Amino acid sequence: MDNLKEDLKKQIIEQLNLEEVTPADIADDTLLFNDEGLGLDSIDALELIVLLEKYHGIQVTKPEEGKEAFKSINTMAEFIRNRKG
Repeated sequence: MDNLKEDLKKQIIEQLNLEEVTPADIADDTLLFNDEGLGLDSIDALELIVLLEKYHGIQVTKPEEGKEAFKSINTMAEFIRNRKG
């Protein structure tokens, strides 16, 4: 199991107060902003930006970056790894 992906799931649940969701409920490739996925919205996207800065020290400065990075747990983990070099 990928620790970064597991940590991201826990951080998302905590940051967004998703009380009814567990890390096991979120597949690595689940679309975060899709109704068949977690169904997140634009306010949640702002919270994900805060999450990246708070937990990973990464700032998202371009909307296109966030749009690509926040597709799924896989894309978020890849984004973090790429930014941390």
